[in-house]
Amino acid sequence: MTTLRERNIEIEIPDALSGRKFDDWTHGLSHCMKAVDFIIELTDRILFIEIKDPPDPASLPPNAKGDYVEKFLSGEEDVDFYRKYRGSFLYEWAAKRTQKPIFYLILVAFARLTEVDLLARTEVLKRKLPVADAVPETAGWQDSFVAGCAVFNLDTWKQVFPTYSARRISA
Repeated sequence: MTTLRERNIEIEIPDALSGRKFDDWTHGLSHCMKAVDFIIELTDRILFIEIKDPPDPASLPPNAKGDYVEKFLSGEEDVDFYRKYRGSFLYEWAAKRTQKPIFYLILVAFARLTEVDLLARTEVLKRKLPVADAVPETAGWQDSFVAGCAVFNLDTWKQVFPTYSARRISA
């Protein structure tokens, strides 16, 4: 069982081969690369997980002002999300740890977000990364840059991943 914690949010992945906090001091390249919160290896894939917890101001970027959820819904956070994926992918690729399909999961732990909101942000992110099925054949890519991505709140996470517990530790 792998248990990972980002401030007030805890995730348990029972079938993980390994899991690690990635955006801490061990990253070593934070001066030039953004990083996702966690990298989890499963038998058949790798998960890059980013967590935002708007009710916990300490979990937000230092430059976050005003209503984080409004910024999230307007797309202002998209650049940060895809830069975190790209920096993390490049780091892992250079370390030769990208041999499995990679899925990027963003958990925004705020109940106010509807399924429509989450789907809209997911679709934008798919185009910006780009997800494998959005890459034209003329690109000639032999490997996938990102196999898939999705944006969740705590309720939708539980629906899609019933065996991967995600919860707020304290109210």
